[in-house]
Amino acid sequence: MTTTEAITPEFPALLRLIEERSAAFRAAVAAAPDLSERVPTCPEWTLLDLVRHLGSVHRFWAATVAAGPADSPPPETEPDAPRERAALLAWSAESTGQLLDALRESGPDRGCWTWWGTSQSPPTSGAVARHQVQEAAVHTYDAQVTTGAAQPLPDAAALDGVDEFLATCCAGTAPWPHEPATVDYHAAEGHSWRLTLAADGTRTTRLTTAGATPADASLHGTAGELVLALYDRIPVDSLKSDGDRRLFDLLLAWDPEEDE
Repeated sequence: MTTTEAITPEFPALLRLIEERSAAFRAAVAAAPDLSERVPTCPEWTLLDLVRHLGSVHRFWAATVAAGPADSPPPETEPDAPRERAALLAWSAESTGQLLDALRESGPDRGCWTWWGTSQSPPTSGAVARHQVQEAAVHTYDAQVTTGAAQPLPDAAALDGVDEFLATCCAGTAPWPHEPATVDYHAAEGHSWRLTLAADGTRTTRLTTAGATPADASLHGTAGELVLALYDRIPVDSLKSDGDRRLFDLLLAWDPEEDE
């Protein structure tokens, strides 16, 4: 059974999720024995690198949202993050605060530069908030995995996470460089999505009936598991799949921005 109920949180709830997930991220970092530990889900990074990355992302999008409508992003700067743990965590909290302040000031509908200009997500501060929930949620999982204390993604973040990823990171005008195909994602919570891949672009739709035409491939799991698979944090093979398994590998390897 599928459901059509709204799954994207309202703007104030998105901000609360960013704040809550960012706090959980810092709690995981605070519990780590050593900041030099490698992050298993991002093996090129240490835990220190991960904190610097998320803080820099928060500061970048704070500046981007504050700048309003623009044809290009503000210049990126190297993070001035300290190495000592207490100071680093304070810097991280300040970074999150800058992002939340900028989003509150702008509200959900103000335009701003985004890298997903041709996707199904709008170039607005509301869409930035929505994506930053996923940024914080997935990197919190990364930090928790590093300390051996991984927890499921919160339901509110996970349910919107599949929808947001497909609309922002997959759907758009970039041509699918392989044979046309359809891929379905089925969340155990009762929501399903279809990704239609074609030479004239990719689109995502919510499935509202159980009798939809079968897809070329489908993936089944909790919403949190689907999000982690989409972000390549857990292997697709850890979930139930049907149809052409190869399509999931092609999707993970595909960068729509390179094909536009």
